[in-house]
Amino acid sequence: MPATIELPRTDGPGTGMGGSWKVIVRNDSHNTFDHVAATLARVIPGVTLDGGYAMADAIHNKGLAIVWVGHQEPAEHYWECLRDAGLTMAPLERG
Repeated sequence: MPATIELPRTDGPGTGMGGSWKVIVRNDSHNTFDHVAATLARVIPGVTLDGGYAMADAIHNKGLAIVWVGHQEPAEHYWECLRDAGLTMAPLERG
């Protein structure tokens, strides 16, 4: 049976599917605070409706807010769910 050869790592930790990815929601003129808050509470784990309202307020006042940070695969899922609900999304960012 041939031996398994492990190639040396070419990228550092935090690259690829792991690492830190930011899900960012942008302010817009067509979503209500209620819709944004309820959507964030429904989609993002651990976000309560009150937390959703706090994020909606930050999005409104700052023009955008980071609503979730984590591994790439769940970040893509949350990004798509928020986009599909009509929220205005910034591209996923590494961070």
